Amino acid sequence: MRGASETAVGAALDSGDPLSGTAGFAGEIDDRLVRDVLGRYPLFVEDASDDGLPEWSSDPSDLDDPRSFPAGHVRDKRGTRRVFSLPDPAPLADDEAAVATVRDAVETSVDAVDTAGLAIAFSGGVDSALLAARLDAPLYVAGFPDSHDVEAARSAADLLDRDLRVVELTHDAIERAVPEIVAATGRTNAMAVQIALPLYLTAERVAADGFDRLAVGQGADELFGGYAKVAKAPDDPRVEAETVRGAQREVVATLPDQLERDVLALRAAGVEPVAPLLHDRVVEAALGLDDHHLVDGDTRKWALRQAARGSLPEAIATRDKKAAQYGSLAARELDRLARQAGYKRRMDDHVTQYVESLVE
Repeated sequence: MRGASETAVGAALDSGDPLSGTAGFAGEIDDRLVRDVLGRYPLFVEDASDDGLPEWSSDPSDLDDPRSFPAGHVRDKRGTRRVFSLPDPAPLADDEAAVATVRDAVETSVDAVDTAGLAIAFSGGVDSALLAARLDAPLYVAGFPDSHDVEAARSAADLLDRDLRVVELTHDAIERAVPEIVAATGRTNAMAVQIALPLYLTAERVAADGFDRLAVGQGADELFGGYAKVAKAPDDPRVEAETVRGAQREVVATLPDQLERDVLALRAAGVEPVAPLLHDRVVEAALGLDDHHLVDGDTRKWALRQAARGSLPEAIATRDKKAAQYGSLAARELDRLARQAGYKRRMDDHVTQYVESLVE
């Protein structure tokens, strides 16, 4: 069992509580396979013809025909079935109570992280800055020299009076890393590779510097209303929900697929991810927020930003940040490499075609 003790997982199964106080789990317990409700740990299976459990692993390369085991499900001799679903609590009405709940959940989860062998993926935004402000571990940012993330990370590190290690991205590094990311994740679509690139190259450097764990801010955008499509609900066609809170739940439901990609990429680079903002207590706090706690006017992640004021300077707590693939310029430069290789934008999904050519 990875991520939690068998005792904790057994208690979660007995109670049916999807947010029982862990940071996720996946594996075998009492002749059952189980994966937590958000899929924070990957789990793959290979169907067997007998009535026993299938072959399984946390690493898809261990299996001949790996299939992702669904989050929130259990498999035993009776088959595969859902046992965990995210709760849908009534939203908190009081703004101060909402912020206090988020602050307590975030600070407790971050402060509980063991810093032995730990580094922090730091982009200068509120999510990673909360980790940097409360954990004594070195900070790393990846990006091209003129990228937004490098500039933002440098200014935020100065405000926090912390040293920063910059992983400078290059075209050669991208071309080398793309096949390695594809091999680790099994994904060739452009967006998946673009997102994984800065994480993977950061993790490589972290591992080379002697660290084996990387703290990341994953989950904060999904949980706290960080996406434009959530802020614009119900007018954004990318979500079906009629409310901001409904759109939040839509994007939270995408986490199992996203986390599988990120965890596999980081492990392939030589580190184990640590994601304190995805602890059960943080998830529970976020699901209890109302629309205006998630998005207040033009301010996304309002409750998280308010909660962060106790740990961060105002300039960081209120700062907007681009997604890593854009802030690092990894997406732009992968597109540039694709076009230089003859995969023009008029072609269907030209960057994915380029990625597939590198793998071939």
